[in-house]
Order: sequence, then structure tokens, then C-alpha cells
Amino acid sequence: MSVNTAERVADVDGTAFEGEIREFIRKDIAPTRRAPAEASEFAVNNVNSLVQRVAGTSLQEIDNLVVELQNLRDYLVSEGERVQREIAGYGELSKATLRSAKMITDSIPSWKFTADGSRRD
Repeated sequence: MSVNTAERVADVDGTAFEGEIREFIRKDIAPTRRAPAEASEFAVNNVNSLVQRVAGTSLQEIDNLVVELQNLRDYLVSEGERVQREIAGYGELSKATLRSAKMITDSIPSWKFTADGSRRD
């Protein structure tokens, strides 16, 4: 498979990564003028380089996602605490309202009104 063929296949598939793998295999299989030990070292270096590039990008994306999730978790925790404070505040306000209403209703019977609306003592 020639370089052009590998590039065309990569373009058709829409990914340069596959093309790089094909090119690596082509280079590895093709006869080389290097000594066998040098050729295998070259192949290992190529594989290591390819794996590092692929893994590096994936790891960076995972790290970014972890940071985003931690930020979202912190936001949700702070919002949960805020909502709890708001609910506690509304509970206290409700209790105060009930106490005030009870005081008013308890004091109403002591008011004596006449038919014309004036208060009798």
C-alpha cells in the first residue's frame, strides 16, 4: 500500500489516525536497509510515539471533563446549601406569621363592638 493509498483511505474514513496506523504497518512490514535490532527499535519508538499521541489527547480530554465535573459538583453543593438556608428562613417566617395570627385571633373576642361599629368598654 503506498503513502497515497493510505492517505486516501484515511480521508475516506475521515480520520488521520487510521491512516497513521496503516502507514506504520506499511513501514514495519516493508523491507528496510537497517539492521534487525535497529529496525525493531525503530518500530517500538514509532509505536510508543503513536500511543503517546493518542493517549495524551484522550487523557487531556478526561482531565478536562473531571475538572468540569468537580466544578459542577461544587456548584451543586453550594446551591443545595443555599436552598436549605432559604427553606429554613421560610420556615421561621411561617412560624412567626402563625404566632402573629394567633395573637390577633386571641385578642378579637375581647373587643366588643356595638351595632354602629363603635367599641364598647
